[in-house]
Amino acid sequence: MTEHIVILGGGTGGTVLANDLADRLEPELDAGNVRVTLVNDGPDHVYKPVWLYVPFGQREPDDGRRPLAELVDDDVDLWIDRVTDIDTDDQRLRFRDRARSVEYDHLVLATGSTLAPEQIPGLPEGGHDYYSESGSIALRENLLEFTDGHLVLSVIGSPHMCPAAPLEFVFMADDWFRERGLRDDIEITYTYPIQRVHGNPHIAEWARPLMDDRDISVETFFNADEIGPEAQTITSMEGTELDYDLLVTIPPHAGVDLIEEAGLGDDGWVDVDKRTLEADAADNVYALGDTADTGVPNAGSVAHYQAGVVGQRLASEIRGRPATASYDGKTLCFIETGMDAASFVEFDYENPPSPAPPSEKLHWSKLAYNESYWLTARGLL
Repeated sequence: MTEHIVILGGGTGGTVLANDLADRLEPELDAGNVRVTLVNDGPDHVYKPVWLYVPFGQREPDDGRRPLAELVDDDVDLWIDRVTDIDTDDQRLRFRDRARSVEYDHLVLATGSTLAPEQIPGLPEGGHDYYSESGSIALRENLLEFTDGHLVLSVIGSPHMCPAAPLEFVFMADDWFRERGLRDDIEITYTYPIQRVHGNPHIAEWARPLMDDRDISVETFFNADEIGPEAQTITSMEGTELDYDLLVTIPPHAGVDLIEEAGLGDDGWVDVDKRTLEADAADNVYALGDTADTGVPNAGSVAHYQAGVVGQRLASEIRGRPATASYDGKTLCFIETGMDAASFVEFDYENPPSPAPPSEKLHWSKLAYNESYWLTARGLL
């Protein structure tokens, strides 16, 4: 009997896992004992970190897009479709475009995050973002025309994809405006919903002095709950109101309804064991990346490392061996601190981050990783 592994989501975690399994289970795939199917609701794989650079004219959105068919091993069945129902009791999936349901023996959920700006009144009309392709393009046009006034970067959604990106944006904007001789005429304010500038206290402790040195104003414990597009104001539930001339936001994030409807977790996130990544509410189900509620950052490196763990565990299960691979919380991240300098952090469940001193070398290392990412997605790095 052929065992069927189905992966939902063709982002970093899903794509890396599909290629990992194609390599790890090559004998079983060749013998027809295992089948791996990757399901994604569109034909392209998108590397979202590219969008940070689009507003500053350093990259184009197409630089972060490749057809999934070019990235996924030929031994993996690639279906461009949307799952509409997960039945974990019968281990069966229903699809938008397929008349018949499909059974699975092992299911991996890598459905990621979606943006939900509509949760905040006035945000769709009054704010810009660089967490979407269209948002990054629109913000580029506004930044090019912005020569004086008040720029506010407000982190509204938390947790959110790429936790360092809000810090990166204000550091890069500060440097970009200085290079163009505009910084004296532009005020930059950064808001964060808790009483520090980042969710991780060690990163917050490192970042705050840099912001103070560069005259970036900070409003912490600022939970935005309304945008006034005509008055150009952003108001927090704590009662603070800020005027802005250009508002850049990290919108609220959400998972997919499918997860909650299947009883796997609230708000589209799967409740999992943070080390095995097995779903709490169903057998033979794993989750990884943003989809897995582990408490670690929603970062691409997390999905990458978790994919390796899930790949090892699935291979052990297929071969009738105890699954012993465990995710240790490993996360790594480059943090741009300007247009030509960056820091770097690496941490896990046991060891907190200690950001490296910013340097041009680390900036170029981040750019090099962005270029080599496609080898990572293919399972070659």
